[in-house]
Amino acid sequence: MRISGLRCWKMGNREEYPEIITISTKEIGSEPVAHWRVVKPVIKYETCIKCWVCVQYCPEGVIKESEKGPIIDYRFCKGCAICANECPVNAIKMVREV
Repeated sequence: MRISGLRCWKMGNREEYPEIITISTKEIGSEPVAHWRVVKPVIKYETCIKCWVCVQYCPEGVIKESEKGPIIDYRFCKGCAICANECPVNAIKMVREV
């Protein structure tokens, strides 16, 4: 399935624009976003209690469970800070990208 083209109404006449965007639905969410992120979450593993609340609340699903604690795939993390806001022991801090 593909999403493409735009349609608009101009002065009562229907006008179809050429394909401006073409997005394959299989590709949605597959592009890394780290190049535009402003802040990123950093986990203090000595504080983390492995409750996995951050895993449950991450809207992008980029936080995974491991023996060490939560692991963040920074390629796809958008820096929304939901994980840091939901952490019950404040083990996740948002740090400005360098």
